[in-house]
Amino acid sequence: MDQATSKSPDVPRGSKRVVVLGGTGTIGRATVSALLERGHRVICPVRPASLDTARLQLPPDADIRPCEITDPAALARDGFRGETFDALVSCLASRSGAPRDAWAIDYTAHSQALGVARSSGISHMVLLSAICVQRPRLAFQKAKLAFEEELIGSGLTSSIVRPTAYFKSLSGQIDRVRRGKPYLVFGNGELTACKPISDRDLGNFLADCLDDASLWNRVLPIGGPGPAITPLAQAERLFELLDEAPRVRRVPVGLLDAIIVGLSVLGTVSRRLRDKAELARIGRYYATESMLVLDPATGRYDADATPSTGADTLFDFYAKIVAQEESVDLGEHAVF
Repeated sequence: MDQATSKSPDVPRGSKRVVVLGGTGTIGRATVSALLERGHRVICPVRPASLDTARLQLPPDADIRPCEITDPAALARDGFRGETFDALVSCLASRSGAPRDAWAIDYTAHSQALGVARSSGISHMVLLSAICVQRPRLAFQKAKLAFEEELIGSGLTSSIVRPTAYFKSLSGQIDRVRRGKPYLVFGNGELTACKPISDRDLGNFLADCLDDASLWNRVLPIGGPGPAITPLAQAERLFELLDEAPRVRRVPVGLLDAIIVGLSVLGTVSRRLRDKAELARIGRYYATESMLVLDPATGRYDADATPSTGADTLFDFYAKIVAQEESVDLGEHAVF
């Protein structure tokens, strides 16, 4: 009798029993679908408040379990239920990136889940991290790095995936431009570049980490297909798709610096404004740092060293939005 069959008689031969955290997010949903397509049994602990949404958005074959995932006792009791599993995949991330939220989710919730996972026989964890942790200056980056280090030292097989920019995060100005407003870029629009990756391609890559031994015990930067793209190139292509003359407004980075200083001063007496100052720092980071592999020897970002996967391109995604064949719920990404 093979290992999978001995664990559960309804699990197909060769499949794995996988717990997915963060399964209701856009990347989480794509990952759950990719895992199910590969024949794995997928268990999704979700917050009780998100249960109805999860049942609508996740595939019917996903085993959805209401659970307070940030409470380790509840996660063990209501999520894992004393059962044994092969792998834990986490697409969980803090929503705002504010320090308290970042440390609570990006570090503490993951650390607690790791403890529960080890008690459930899990030997492999796939972690969705972020490529921006290469140059950590922000609270959420430091929290993510702290858990990465804990996972590496845990003794479990680990696959730490650091994607570049998401299509969703680069679509925030489409509606703005449709309303006749200019596309905003910082500096000359070429201060940064990225290799955007779609939810589907990233979900497939995360699922591949379970079975491809070449992706085990590694930190895995990953981008989508094609060359690196600057904000100015994004703007130019969007206006082409809309069949409009380009309208681009260049915003000096110094404006963000002034906002950060002002909010930091006010933040000494208000936590709300302190969090806003951190959000402004996050905005400045993304305005000035490329989402590509960082060469530690030169301190420069290297597009050629940034691996690519998948087939979906950002500009194809833009074309579908313009043609109203695709929509995007920006949520926390609604910056502009």
